[in-house]
Amino acid sequence: MDALAALLDQPRARGAFLLRSILTPPWSVRIEDRAPLSLVTMVRGHAWIVPDGGEPARIEPGDVALLRGPDRYTLADEPGRPVRVVVHPDQRCTSPQGRDLAEAMRLGIRTWGEEDGDVVMLSGTYQVDSELSRRLLRLLPPVLTRATEAADAPLVELLGRHLGRDEPGQELILDRLLDLLLMSVLRSWLSGAGAPAAGWYHAQHDPVVGPAIRLLHARPSYPWTVVNLASKVGVSRAALSRRFTALLGEGPMTYLTNWRLDLAADLLREDETTVAAVARQVGYGSAFALSTAFKRVRGVSPREHRLGAETSGQSARSSLCGSGW
Repeated sequence: MDALAALLDQPRARGAFLLRSILTPPWSVRIEDRAPLSLVTMVRGHAWIVPDGGEPARIEPGDVALLRGPDRYTLADEPGRPVRVVVHPDQRCTSPQGRDLAEAMRLGIRTWGEEDGDVVMLSGTYQVDSELSRRLLRLLPPVLTRATEAADAPLVELLGRHLGRDEPGQELILDRLLDLLLMSVLRSWLSGAGAPAAGWYHAQHDPVVGPAIRLLHARPSYPWTVVNLASKVGVSRAALSRRFTALLGEGPMTYLTNWRLDLAADLLREDETTVAAVARQVGYGSAFALSTAFKRVRGVSPREHRLGAETSGQSARSSLCGSGW
């Protein structure tokens, strides 16, 4: 699997917040939910995205915006509009004065705002970040806007159509539609002229480091050393270490440790997976060895990490602004 495919394979919505907002200008919504990643697209009308400390960006029908958390931002019909609604970290919506707006703005299943509004906006929020998607989040700018390609327009239509349904399996369908739309935008961006020019994504194209990264990604449980990795790539140990550090700012074994722990952190979210089983999958000889490395690098034990993920997941299933979600 190449680095782009590996990157796109990671975003997996699990009960993501999805919402249709129907609004009438003037309107302004302040987003303070600190979600790791959000996606916004317009069905009708336009919106301005105003990140704190950043330049406003306008999106029209057919545009998709990705917003990297946990930074705060405002969505409005025009920059500078007074804020009318604040979305908080627990997905509680209030007025700027703190009055709860859940029931006041509910229009139906996953629909929120005002009847017969001129603006229709779809938004999806990844509330629980996969540990592997941290690599994606580090690549993204705070706000990324792209025009949807013709082949992807049906995804927006399908997403909007399914938001109002309340049928068995609906959550899974919405999650996968959100994933498909996100991956389409990312692929377009990463394959284009605006792709990031530094870091591990750039290093995948290097004739020495690129093959080494692919080997580490493909076989994280293998007992890699700088010597056997360099042999597989066809260069000397010194050459591999020098080139790896120059492009990535860390040596091959440090990169491997971080990759293994990223994998472990993601696997620990799965039900019924033991620390010992995860350790074997990512190249540690025992649960103790994995726990020691995990604690040293991340500051928490695998058990503490798992409990934190479970707590975040329960919070993420709260109702968003009374939307019926």
